[in-house]
Amino acid sequence: MQRPVIVTCGEPAGIGPELAPLMLAAGVPMVWLGDPRHLPEGCKWAEVTDFSDLPQGTLPVLRHDFAAPATPGRADTANAQGVIDVIARAVALAADGQVSAICTLPINKKALKDGASFPYPGHTEYLAHLAGGADVVMMLASTNVQPPCRVVPATIHIPLSEVPHALTPKVLEDAIRITHAGMIRDFGIAAPRIAVAGVNPHAGEGGAMGQEEIGWIAGLLDQLRDDGLNLSGPLPADTMFHAPARSRYDAAVCAYHDQALIPIKTLDFAGGVNVTLGLPFIRTSPDHGTAFDIAGQGRADAASAIAALRMAWEMAQKRGIA
Repeated sequence: MQRPVIVTCGEPAGIGPELAPLMLAAGVPMVWLGDPRHLPEGCKWAEVTDFSDLPQGTLPVLRHDFAAPATPGRADTANAQGVIDVIARAVALAADGQVSAICTLPINKKALKDGASFPYPGHTEYLAHLAGGADVVMMLASTNVQPPCRVVPATIHIPLSEVPHALTPKVLEDAIRITHAGMIRDFGIAAPRIAVAGVNPHAGEGGAMGQEEIGWIAGLLDQLRDDGLNLSGPLPADTMFHAPARSRYDAAVCAYHDQALIPIKTLDFAGGVNVTLGLPFIRTSPDHGTAFDIAGQGRADAASAIAALRMAWEMAQKRGIA
């Protein structure tokens, strides 16, 4: 049985429907899950009910009817529950082994909250919930630069002032261990090298610019090295991301959101892929939002979506489930 990547529709008023047919250029088996009314005019699509014989050169669609049509650039809260249900349906397909991976197109969290009281900050947390409360991390991985840039922020969408309190030894250890396991399982790197950034400028400079590095981060990394993990750090974040530095590690774990995301979005803005590590199934996503300002105008750049689809397929091959 062929197990394609299932592509969730995301917010139907965003650029997701435009990206779907363009993603066929990835050259990997895919099925789009959503309401075909939301696809752009002129899109060639064919409804499928199973994945044994996918059409060629035409977008395969697993139909999921929504409450309302879509107006590009204007989210309709009537469609909020449909967006949520599509994600849950994709997870069920992955859990049943009918698809090899999930590639999610962007959602609009405000529309989901307003229309369906969506209680999660985003895709990542909802997918973790659907996976039974799995411990997960968000990785951003490049596809167009060498050496690759792969970054994991240990803390994500919180104010910078809260980072020193939120970045606990357990939070950092979990991020490192999940990253280590993900690099082995999903990227095929048998002995991953992980660089860990300090939280302060110059990694604290021996305590002159902060105490976290000498107070507990260095000790935690020593403990994890004793467990066999190949770690470097704590390192000054401002010297971690040029090419010679990236050649010395396979993934970087950073203290907070911008410390991780600024370098990858500078190095590979169009080719960055969002990967959720720690789930029992594979999930990737393009590293951009719904782009309401250009939705429906035929201006959407599919590069990140294509990269996300290809990476999902490559990860499935690494797991042996493609």
